[in-house]
Amino acid sequence: MKVLITCPPMLGQLAEFLPIFEEAGIEVIAPNVVQVLSEEELIDLVPTVDGWIIGDDPATERVFKAGKAGKLKAAVKWGIGVDNVDFKACKALDIPIINTPLMFGAEVATIAVSYVLGLARQTYYIDREVRAGNWVKPAGMSLASHTVALVGFGDIGKATARFLKAFDMHINVYDPFASRTEADEEAYRFLSFPEDLETADFVVTTCALTAGTKHMINAETIQRMKDGVRIVNVSRGPIIDEAALIAGLKSGKVHSAGLDVFEVEPLPMDSELRTFDRCMFGTHNGSNTIQGVRRASHQAIRTIFEFLEVGVTA
Repeated sequence: MKVLITCPPMLGQLAEFLPIFEEAGIEVIAPNVVQVLSEEELIDLVPTVDGWIIGDDPATERVFKAGKAGKLKAAVKWGIGVDNVDFKACKALDIPIINTPLMFGAEVATIAVSYVLGLARQTYYIDREVRAGNWVKPAGMSLASHTVALVGFGDIGKATARFLKAFDMHINVYDPFASRTEADEEAYRFLSFPEDLETADFVVTTCALTAGTKHMINAETIQRMKDGVRIVNVSRGPIIDEAALIAGLKSGKVHSAGLDVFEVEPLPMDSELRTFDRCMFGTHNGSNTIQGVRRASHQAIRTIFEFLEVGVTA
């Protein structure tokens, strides 16, 4: 029996998990994945395996049909984001599949907070200048009493709100579907997007990518924001219309942006975003802590073993 793993953070700690697969008599197929495999690469690989632990790859109907025509019996989406996975195709093809939610909300939230802090205090700029031999002292922004527009109030959003609240920031939450407690109601303002967007000093997106959230940060909503707004995205790149963001950065409407995710990943070398010194960039790496990856990977292994009816506890 073979299991394909295409999730880079899990592949990075694979040595820790291999004994579990070996005990189950399962061979692990671990290709070299920088961010994702292509659809054609997957169509070649997926039919040769019994199970697939999916990263952010294009898990399309074509891929699943090819897999079903071969050996594929089940799949698990590592992590919570499922915008790259065609669950309807799996259901139609009778391929059991599930994701691993609630694994690293706090980990991604800390990356969101690190971007807020970095953009507020320009720590990234100071670091670059010191390395270049300069000794700069830019005036930053205090966080207390400033307002965050937090788009998304799931596991990641809730943790982000909790952390930012500790800095005495005001949190406006936009999420029509998320559950909320009485304590949440007391701590945060819940609004309908884009109500009061112009009052926010920071816009932080943590929501899932859906047809309704794609490009919700666009030219129109950016124009509505406060002059000098700082924008952070730790969810999915297409939440933000990058062309509109670039226009906002050029005009000064947007002071700066902290982006862990992009519309195209890895960020193309010719992306104009690379020209803005005030921006901070990541590598879609928000969940990647040793502890978070361990937690999500064990859950993914347990689930794929259950699907494949492997009599070994992961």
